[in-house]
Amino acid sequence: MTGAAGDAEARSPDAATPLTPPDGGVRAWMVLAASFLCNGLLFGIINTYGVIYVYLLKDLEDAKVSDAASKASLVGSLCIGTTFLVSPIAGVLTDRWGIRLTTAIGGVLATAGMLLSSFVTDNVYALYATYGVLFGVGASLTYTPSLVVLGHYFKRFLGVANGLVAAGSSVFSVLLPYPLEWLLQRFGFSGSLLLLAAMMSLIIGCAMLFKPLMPPPRSTSSQTDLLNLNIWKRRKYVIWALAIPTALFGYFVPYVHMVKYVSTRFEGEDGKILILFIGLASGVGRLVFGRIADIPRVDRILLQQISFFCIGVATMLLTVTDSFTVMKVLALVMGLFDGCFISLLGPIAFQLCGQRGATQAIGCLLGLCSVPLTVGPFIAGLLFDHLGSYRLPFLLAGVPPVVCSVIMFAVRCVPDDPVKEDAAEDDLMVKSAPLEPLADKFGNGAAFKSNGNAHGGHQGGHANGGPATPAPGDDSPVTDKLLSDHSS
Repeated sequence: MTGAAGDAEARSPDAATPLTPPDGGVRAWMVLAASFLCNGLLFGIINTYGVIYVYLLKDLEDAKVSDAASKASLVGSLCIGTTFLVSPIAGVLTDRWGIRLTTAIGGVLATAGMLLSSFVTDNVYALYATYGVLFGVGASLTYTPSLVVLGHYFKRFLGVANGLVAAGSSVFSVLLPYPLEWLLQRFGFSGSLLLLAAMMSLIIGCAMLFKPLMPPPRSTSSQTDLLNLNIWKRRKYVIWALAIPTALFGYFVPYVHMVKYVSTRFEGEDGKILILFIGLASGVGRLVFGRIADIPRVDRILLQQISFFCIGVATMLLTVTDSFTVMKVLALVMGLFDGCFISLLGPIAFQLCGQRGATQAIGCLLGLCSVPLTVGPFIAGLLFDHLGSYRLPFLLAGVPPVVCSVIMFAVRCVPDDPVKEDAAEDDLMVKSAPLEPLADKFGNGAAFKSNGNAHGGHQGGHANGGPATPAPGDDSPVTDKLLSDHSS
């Protein structure tokens, strides 16, 4: 595959010889800061949609729009759903068009989505297209290359670099709710979206910093295959990949409806602080559990099962407590295990599908996740429209993660599938797989250690999931797929 013309300048005089990542220096840290900003802006806005939701809901109710809650929630859920759905395509485009061009196009689309949304705030159906789809596509095209570029500038400190960048979504999720609330009060819904569009335009400037230092991967038959069907022959992966989307039918519901839910149950209390707590705890969880996943013989699938079970139970408990202090504690629990769930996606994909299969394994998983992430908040809003209460929607939102944690026991009931790579790589994996992780967490921190191994530069994909970044000289594809923290 050939990269974009704009990336050609990154080749060394001998185009076949990649440059060594500098692991520091002004340019490297500027690239890291730009990636941090991209991730923070995109997933900070996605994760704090609950603040915007309250204002959009009020506008729709004032206009006497029927099913206002479900329609308002669909705008935000379409955004994150589109971000995930386009993630596999974003990886392919990054390979074909180059890092700079793909990021710049993503920044333009994200900016255009926000800008156009500011002119159609009175038409929720138009917001589906501008805020939900256009901004979501831009977010996906920006996120993937913003992580890929780190592998061009960091090798020894790649884990630290990815950890700092992944923290961007959590930092912005913590910092944005109150300034966003102020903007909405001061400038209104339309004016706030104009200012957010101006913020999104910073991504275009960030793209100019993403000058790759390595040539695109050489064209080989294994690299040019756009669809890897072998991953669907791995029974453990199939079970896992179908179980994860099951959990996500309820996963994004609190992010969209939490602020409104608090206003209906705890008069005078500020629901935005719960979003802040979830984002803060999620950042801590990503770092902590990402490191735990690196410990030899840790059962990552069991750890992810525990995280889903705890998220589900905590979501359901939100409906039965009459104490706002308890709500804060539950929000912290949800955020902590949210970080656990996200940080384990990459390592598990590498464990089940091997190094070469992990790229498309993560991409396909994200594509599957797009549907429940879109449908879940919409159904919760629809129930609120008809019941006038969030008790049942939040109770039901806690059920899918618990069900997922039970389904994942089936992964242990099928025999291991052999991970077929080329002979050298297969021998390497047999020797190293039981001793160390094959990947970093999904879009977060603990990097796949090199330790002098041939596969040392890779890490699992943000979110809110993310791509794997290659070590210099690695001939595997340069992208795995993301979240922000989202989840993102």
